[in-house]
This record gives sequence, C-alpha cells and structure tokens, in this order.
Amino acid sequence: MAANPESALSGLARALVQYGRLGEAEAVVLAGNSNELGFAGALVQSGKISARELASFAADTFGYPLLDLNYFDPTQLPPEAIDKKLARTHQVLALKKRGNRLSVAITDPSNLRAIDEIRFQTGLAVDPVVCELDKLAALISKTLESVEDQIKVSNDEIDFDAEITDLGAQQEQEAAVQAEVDDAPVVRFIQKLLLDAINEGASDIHFEPYEKYYRIRFRTDGVLREIVQPPLVLKEKIAARIKVISRLDISEKRIPQDGRMKLALSKSRAIDFRVSTLPTLHGEKIVMRILDPSSAMLGIDALGYEPEQRAALLTAIERPYGMILVTGPTGSGKTVSLYTCLNLLNKAGVNISTAEDPAEINLPGINQVNVNDKAGLTFSAALKSFLRQDPDIIMVGEIRDLDTAEIAIKAAQTGHLVLSTLHTNDAPTTLDRMRNMGIAAFNIASSVILITAQRLARRLCTCKRPMEIPVEALLEAGFQEEELDGSWQPMGPVGCDRCKGSGYKGRVGIYQVMPISDEIARIIMTNGNSIEIARQASLEGIKDLRKSGLLKVKQGVTSLAEIVATTNE
Repeated sequence: MAANPESALSGLARALVQYGRLGEAEAVVLAGNSNELGFAGALVQSGKISARELASFAADTFGYPLLDLNYFDPTQLPPEAIDKKLARTHQVLALKKRGNRLSVAITDPSNLRAIDEIRFQTGLAVDPVVCELDKLAALISKTLESVEDQIKVSNDEIDFDAEITDLGAQQEQEAAVQAEVDDAPVVRFIQKLLLDAINEGASDIHFEPYEKYYRIRFRTDGVLREIVQPPLVLKEKIAARIKVISRLDISEKRIPQDGRMKLALSKSRAIDFRVSTLPTLHGEKIVMRILDPSSAMLGIDALGYEPEQRAALLTAIERPYGMILVTGPTGSGKTVSLYTCLNLLNKAGVNISTAEDPAEINLPGINQVNVNDKAGLTFSAALKSFLRQDPDIIMVGEIRDLDTAEIAIKAAQTGHLVLSTLHTNDAPTTLDRMRNMGIAAFNIASSVILITAQRLARRLCTCKRPMEIPVEALLEAGFQEEELDGSWQPMGPVGCDRCKGSGYKGRVGIYQVMPISDEIARIIMTNGNSIEIARQASLEGIKDLRKSGLLKVKQGVTSLAEIVATTNE
C-alpha cells in the first residue's frame, strides 16, 4: 500500500492543507524544497503566503501567542540561553527566562523536535511564541554574530598577565580563577554588553546579585532599565572578569574597590569606564560609569543654554580671574558643563590644573589630579600645590569644606580663574550654603562672578505629538496667562522603535545662569538671604530653573510632565 504523502509533512504543512490554505501536492513539493529556514522558509519564498500571514495562521491554529519583533527590545534577550547551533538549525531564539520556564521565538510551533531539543539542552520548560519568519531570521543573525571584531579591550591599557603577577602570594590560586574568568562565553557576553551600553548612550551599567536571580540594568537618559537576567551561577565569573580588566584585586570580596578600564572602539575613539564594587548579602554589586570624552567636545551650543544664558557664561569664563560655580544634584550634568568650559579655555598659552575625585574625562593639555584622602592628597592640599605651579585656570571637582573654599576664594582673588561645583538646589541658595560653611560675605561678593544651577530633562523623541493640556494645569505649572496665546502647543511622548517605547531620546540641560551683579553683591554684603537674592535675580531678568524648563516646553523640546518632575523642589 502506498504511503500517504501528507504523513511526511510537518504539523504546520498539514494544518495549511487541512484549512485549504495550501494544496496537498504544493505542500509536498515545498517540503522537498525546504531551505535553511525549513518548510516555512520555502513557503514564504514561494510567495504563496506572506511571513505575517503565516505567523498569524500558526498562532491561531496552534493556540500560541503572536509577537511582533518590531516592538521587542533585543537587549532583553537572555544571552547564551540556547546553543548557537541549535538556534540556527531550528531558527529559534530565547526571548525571556522566568524561573524554570523559557519563552522561545519560533515560526513553526508544531516543530516538536526543536522544542524537545531546547528543553533537553536548557533543562527548562519551553513556552513557544510565534514570530514572523523574516523578522526572526534577521534577529537571530544579528544576535548570534560575533562581537569580537566590533570591540576589543585595549591591551595598551590593560595587561592581564601583570594583574596576576602583581598579587604575589595569591598567584597560583588566582591563575586558576583567571582561567575560569577567560571562559569565552562570559568574555563575549561582557564585551557585547559594554558595546550595547555605549551604542544606547547609557551612562551607567549595574550588575546586581540577589538571592534567586542576577540582573543587569542600564541607566539611559537618567532612568534605569533592566536589560537581562543572566544565570545566577555566572555572577562570580562576571564579577571576576570585570575586576581583572579594571585592575582590581579579584581575591578581595569583603570590601569595596574602585578601578578603571578603557575600551578602544577604534584607533581614534576610546571609552573609559569607572568601576565600583560593593559587597552585598548575595555577592558583589558592580556599577560601571561610562566616561565618554566626546561628551566634552560637543560644544556649548549642544548643552541647551538659551542665548542670553550662553552669552553670560561665555562672558564669565573669559574673565581673567574670579570664581564660577556650577551647582545641582548628582547626575545633573555638572561635570560635562565644567569640561565644556575647560575645553573652550584649553589653549596653548594657558596653564590649566584640575583636582577631581576622580578625574572622569581625560582632556589632553590639562593637568588633571585625582585626590586621594588616604594618602593626604585632599582638595585643599592639591589647591595649595596648584598655586605653586603658576596656574591660569584652576578647576576643583567639589568644594566640600571651609579649608578648600578659602583656598579657592583666595586663588580667585589673586588673579586666577577658578571653576568648581556645589550640591545646592539653585543659584541663590548656593550663596547661603557658602555662608553656612563659614565664608565671610565680603569674600563671597568679591570672588564669585557667576553661578549656574542645572538639571537634565529627557528630550522628546521625534515621535512626539501635540497634547491637549488644561489651561489650569499650565498656569499651575508656572506659565503666565499672556503666554497661553494659542501660538504654540505643548508636545508629549508617544513611543517608537527609536526610543524603545519611552517617548524620550537623549537629554537636554535646564539652567539658571546668575551673574553676580552689583546689586546682588550688595545683598550678599548686607547678609541678605537667598529669597532676597532670588527676587533681585528675577528683577534682572534671570530665569529660574522652572521658567527655563517651561521655555523648553514651549519650544517642543520636552514635555510639561518631565519639567514638573525635574524642577519640583
């Protein structure tokens, strides 16, 4: 008795025949002409059905969810969850691991052989998710391609052999650890992770161990977002690998450590990473701060200053002496603002020295010093040394105490331009803070020439759209009635592939730039408070942070909700 041709067909092919979407003879021919993408690939290539229609049919017929990969964040993929050969052979890709279950993207959910092999290889229960063939094939190819040629650790900066040798008595033990650390999948995983973080414009990478899982998050545009949850058993290897390339002691897990590393992306571009480890209950948490020198080369026009604010700042930094203070909370962009000013001042005929904790951006032509409190190299000690080094311009990373403040003020009064930062909410309160530190009002009034306070607000993506906001809400936010004349409309976030659904892409600075005028100096001299100074600044046309932010809303740069959240004191 002749064999039934339909019995040789896959479950997907039989279903297509059964529901009249494909003739039996056509199905047999296509099954015999299967390419590397299998029966589904041959079927779509024949033009008898589109990839989208096939995915919808498979999902409806076999009762599995349908996922459009255009709206899936590829950075969420669990790395190395499925063997590369298995992924390519069956055109499958791990999407999400949760507990003992693994969601797997597949075009043909009737391919029980593929599902069984994944279950055997991973030891996990498999939940198929149907995806369009072309999009899945493209994502598999992109995900599995080697990243070794895209990014490499600069051997000029890091000598792995030296790391082991320097640890002396622990050499043999740590050499064994090193052999584990150099396990190729872990190395490739970290390399790809760093490259992804740089490409996404992330500012920090967090490696966080917990009792039952291990997660990695990127901070992008000021917001932390989970990227992946590697297997918990890899936490020691990942931590050791990062510590080795950051020149940290891989045998020391009881105390915090700080280090640096450099990644060479090309001959002309390298990225520095500042690495901090912290012992927690369930292992070492590691945070890597990405320090991109190109951020200081953007130029002052890219930072978001309004024309009058930019003019006031440029006038101040062109002064031969005096003190310029940049204020704001951690993560408000103070370092980039300072380095942008230093880059403008960095000329052949100028001697510039900086004291930082630590130096975040390396600028050729500037003498940068890392303070080291344990060794006695404090901010004040570095400043005293600078004054014996014939400086023109001095930058102090932060004024933390009276001793540092007094030396900085003395330098500003004796023919040096001094730039520094303080952690205060706005420009007027900075003067109160300095008085509270014990600095005489006369010294403040005679040395400080400009204070700029700043925040960073998320910039709306190009997918933004006009929003209808009640007049009452606009007035409550700080707009004046005459501004609501109908000549503009507030914009709001939408979400697209470019911004990964958040509606925001990049950040823009919100500034309060306050030159110390004669009248403000008089208020300082008479021990006036920050409220009086703010009132005078307003009379002089200086916008506070909220008003500067509302101007960005009128310009369509960001949303009202973002400004209210960012400038809510």
